Amino acid sequence: MRLLLIHADRIEYEVKGKTKFAEEIKESAKKGEMDEVLTAFISIESIDEKNPEEVADKAIDEIRDVAQKVKADNVMLYPYAHLSDDLGSPETSMEILKNLELGLKEEFNVDRAPFGWYKSFEISCKGHPLSELSRRITPSEEKEKETTAIEAEEKAKSSFYILDLNGDLHAPETFNFSEHKNLEKFYIHEFSRRRTSDKVPPHVPLMRREEIADYEPASDPGNMRYYPKGRLIKSLLEDYVLERCMEDGAMEVETPIMYDTAHPALKEYLKRFPARRYEINSEKKKLFLRFSACFGQFLMNKDMTISYRNLPLKMVEMTRYSFRKEKRGELTGLRRLRSFTMPDMHTICYDMREAMEEFKRQYRLSMDLLDDIGLKKEDYEVAIRFTRGFYDENKEFIRELVETIKKPVLIEIWEERFFYFVLKFEFNFIDALDKASALSTVQIDVENAERYGIKFVDKDGSDKFPIILHCSPSGAIERVMYALLEKGTMEDIPTLPTWLSPTQIRIIPINEEDLDYAEEIYEKIKISGIRGDIDDRDETLGRKIRDAEMEWIPYIAVIGDREKKNRNLSVTMRKKKEREEINIGDLLTIIKSETEDLPMKRLSLPYKLSMRAKFV
Repeated sequence: MRLLLIHADRIEYEVKGKTKFAEEIKESAKKGEMDEVLTAFISIESIDEKNPEEVADKAIDEIRDVAQKVKADNVMLYPYAHLSDDLGSPETSMEILKNLELGLKEEFNVDRAPFGWYKSFEISCKGHPLSELSRRITPSEEKEKETTAIEAEEKAKSSFYILDLNGDLHAPETFNFSEHKNLEKFYIHEFSRRRTSDKVPPHVPLMRREEIADYEPASDPGNMRYYPKGRLIKSLLEDYVLERCMEDGAMEVETPIMYDTAHPALKEYLKRFPARRYEINSEKKKLFLRFSACFGQFLMNKDMTISYRNLPLKMVEMTRYSFRKEKRGELTGLRRLRSFTMPDMHTICYDMREAMEEFKRQYRLSMDLLDDIGLKKEDYEVAIRFTRGFYDENKEFIRELVETIKKPVLIEIWEERFFYFVLKFEFNFIDALDKASALSTVQIDVENAERYGIKFVDKDGSDKFPIILHCSPSGAIERVMYALLEKGTMEDIPTLPTWLSPTQIRIIPINEEDLDYAEEIYEKIKISGIRGDIDDRDETLGRKIRDAEMEWIPYIAVIGDREKKNRNLSVTMRKKKEREEINIGDLLTIIKSETEDLPMKRLSLPYKLSMRAKFV
């Protein structure tokens, strides 16, 4: 069973239609409302059929515990299939829901929304740290097959703090968040561990409307299709991040996307990595699709002859694609996917001292890289997570990381080490729905060199196990796209960085007679390597300008008799919010200054808008 618990000022619902599994209800049950209520959104899963009574009892305990903590006397039970992609039978679901209702009525005022009906609902969440919580319940005799790392992550005992610029740790409830509102949202998101969303993030309709990306109904959920504009943005980001990693000394490699689950080193690693995986059968082998490039790079490292002189040794792969079978209820647009592109860099280090120096270097690399992409440090919040033992020995090192970012950060301290790493950081983007999504990350791995048999030859000729850094300096490429689109929707004038804009200059001729001059300008733009197009459609000037603005095109050049006579352009510069009379040479110089040292690619669509087919 999956539970999403929302402490709300109010919830109300109204039945809209029946499914074939709808329970019979009275007319009075077609609407419901409650104030000052703990709402339990519930998905009953196939595994619950092993022991429905036990699952119901455990769920009652969980709901009771949370209701008591938030001091809620009212409980709304709301069947909600969207939290899982492995639903139980309607019969089992009804049995468990009725048991929940009966069990909770002994202590609470309980209402239950009808099962198997399409419903509209409105809910007003209170917004305190315990107002949004998620829980997973399984029968004790039949646990779902998950890695021990996932189980450890869900059970891990940790404490959250805020570390300020003075190096002082604060309990979150005593920290003054008045000047750090996004940090407060991030803390609440992390504390509640709620990853699902009741609303559609703004980037989802935007990515469809602007023909960037879309859901692919013929595939598994979380696998997207990318239209030409989206593929252009994605490929530019891939090229840029890969080039920055190689500038930092990483060697590009390519490794398989599937591996044998029975391989000794991989079998143990799968237990330690908190990711749900896709598995496939091939002949007599059970294979899994990779969820990172660790496996391939580590197996490659094992077969290499590495000297201490080669360290630190870096390898990178742009994994097209990695696969993680995320919970269906968590899949939303480009924010969280099951198939994604991850720049994955690993650094083999001589010892912990060198690993910590590289960690700082890659921390700064990630900051610089996101800045070039268009995400400033004001756009993300920092989490630094480590074991208690690591912190006790390296407090000054952690403080340096805070000084580098120049703002308070969220700290999570694990009392025990459940994973293969002792330290990690993440840069987390906070979107319009107050959801946090990790971008850049680096981890210090103290286990896998020995597990995989990765060694280097030291000065004295002895073999030693290195420390390994895992680094994704941008995070998943799709998530970067999500962050840029979401950031744009929160700005007064939405923009993409010029180097990532699918069209950098749009030429809009006022009349058909101006097309020759538009073609002349376009040729100069094309030769310069800048992406330009011509709106030659039979539409009004106002419609053409509005469409260009909807596409967030940074430079919109209108051409009429005056411009043709003066051999210049009337250009609306989106970032400056102003229009200028300018010649094409000066405009190209401006754009080149904005895109200098960044990847460039040609236009991915026909340059005449009249020649373009509609994807959506």
